[in-house]
Amino acid sequence: MRERSTILMLCVAAVVAACSDGGSAPMAPRASLEPGAARRAADPVWSAWSTPENLGGVINTTGIEQHPTISKDGLSLFFASDRAGTRGGLDLWVSHRASKDDPWGAPENLGPNINSAGNDLAAAFTRNGHTLYFHSNGRGGCGGADLFVAYRTHTQDDLAWEPAQNLGCSVNSSLEDAGPTIWEDKETGLTTLLFTSTRGGGLGDFDIYQTTRVDDDSPWSTPVNFTAINSPFRDTRTTITRDQLTLFISSDVAGRTGGIGGQDLWMSTRADFSSPWSTPVNLGAGVNSSTFDGAPSISFDGTELYFFSDRGGGFGKNDLYVTRRTRLHP
Repeated sequence: MRERSTILMLCVAAVVAACSDGGSAPMAPRASLEPGAARRAADPVWSAWSTPENLGGVINTTGIEQHPTISKDGLSLFFASDRAGTRGGLDLWVSHRASKDDPWGAPENLGPNINSAGNDLAAAFTRNGHTLYFHSNGRGGCGGADLFVAYRTHTQDDLAWEPAQNLGCSVNSSLEDAGPTIWEDKETGLTTLLFTSTRGGGLGDFDIYQTTRVDDDSPWSTPVNFTAINSPFRDTRTTITRDQLTLFISSDVAGRTGGIGGQDLWMSTRADFSSPWSTPVNLGAGVNSSTFDGAPSISFDGTELYFFSDRGGGFGKNDLYVTRRTRLHP
């Protein structure tokens, strides 16, 4: 399987076929399973999520910071920003830290192979770290915003991306396609791509869609509406835990039970790969605010959840935040 050859094939297909989604002391831990999951001996038990922490003035500016993505090793934080040095409306930037106990460093722009004169945001990575998916409305393609993919040879170089290629019009539509999440199913071997779209036939506004393929050299299947998760209103960014049994989503509170602000962070679970996803449950007032909270990104170890919010007390229009939890058992 060769991801680089796949990217070139997708580029050819695209040519032929020719989005924005305030902290105090941590809450006391309480032992709990993820809602909707049946208890098994190996299931993790987690503390409650801590009060969200603003990532501070090195990361956040007086402008817009949104759609964070934390790397597998927890040492690179990718996000979209309109800070000074941005090439377009929103660019993808990355900040590094030496260890999880160290502060984040000054962000760097991902450069012209990724960023355009439009909006470029919502980074998502394959588990091996070689391939980046994101969306852009500044590179042309099939619709208003399209999904793109880029490859790098060295996974430790966050700035060495080859030119981004459009996923093609069999995945992208003539409307808005954005916010990718990608994983390889450990049971079936299928690669799954989730994204949000305003294409026709959805339940309302932005809906989450799913497409799959059997390997890196195969085409993506026709995207289908992820009806188990979607609501009649706006459903956007997703992130999944490494065991692929817990899905976090951004969704409007309208049409859902337990909403707090304009858009909140929610969680859905499944007991195993063949079980249905549960009805999304709100992460609660300890995480969500009375305003807008969106675009979650869960760390590989499941202990940190990054997101953006326009809650009071921040540095700018949208700021990046992190909430943490502790694995209590096993």
